[in-house]
Amino acid sequence: MVETKPKHGDKVIGTIKSVKGHCNAGHKVGDKFEISCRNAAGLCGWLYYNIFPNLAILQTGGDPWGDGIQVEKGILMRCPDIDNEVTIELKPTK
Repeated sequence: MVETKPKHGDKVIGTIKSVKGHCNAGHKVGDKFEISCRNAAGLCGWLYYNIFPNLAILQTGGDPWGDGIQVEKGILMRCPDIDNEVTIELKPTK
């Protein structure tokens, strides 16, 4: 029998759109991550914590909400470090 991982919703791609100051995690504009509620994929823990609610919503087919800026089929979110702020765009893929 071949084991497969169960599907837990849509894939979500996170793309770093801007970095204000210096990101201590080393994220750079253009970095892409395939992230999910079960896999941070190397994303900074602080940023992952901040985006998690909308990540869960996008992964399960819902519309994002809250502190982010809605974009076509996704949302822009920011890390909590206002001096070295990183902005990430989250978009689900089918």
